[in-house]
Amino acid sequence: MKDIWSPIIKRYYSDNQPLTDLLLTHSRHVAEKALAIAEAHPELGADKEFVYQAAMLHDVGIFMTDAAPIHCYGKHRYICHGYLGADLLRMEGLPEHALVAERHTGTGLTLKQILDNGLPVPHREMVPVSVEEKLVCFADKFFSKTHPDEEKTVQQAIGSLEKFGPEGVGKFRSWCETFL
Repeated sequence: MKDIWSPIIKRYYSDNQPLTDLLLTHSRHVAEKALAIAEAHPELGADKEFVYQAAMLHDVGIFMTDAAPIHCYGKHRYICHGYLGADLLRMEGLPEHALVAERHTGTGLTLKQILDNGLPVPHREMVPVSVEEKLVCFADKFFSKTHPDEEKTVQQAIGSLEKFGPEGVGKFRSWCETFL
């Protein structure tokens, strides 16, 4: 896999080693799971190199958020990390990778969810569309940053999505049928 993520992570994370280590651990777990699913399901036609790269970069925006338990000392709410990371990846010349970052929160954020919940994110659809976006989003649900080396069960992943409502749980269950 061509390593396009290391220079980007070094550029934005060089002053916070605990966060760098956490980001890389989490991202590697997500990348490995997403890649394993892509390899197990060749019928999906996923671009495996892109899946791995995008998974390594999907959380690049977390340093701009305020989440002290995971060593993030930025000014934005954590829910903003997807679109913030997407903006950063667009500036880095990676617009397709940016879509993965922007669309991986929960099972994606619909404009209705954003408006109904007054979320501090841009008012647009931010839901995974491509198979690669869905794979990274799905794999991400199995790993938290507070317990980075523990993979969640399907039921635990569903439990973490329930706070976002039944729509996301239903989407995750349908992904389970496709990806597992």
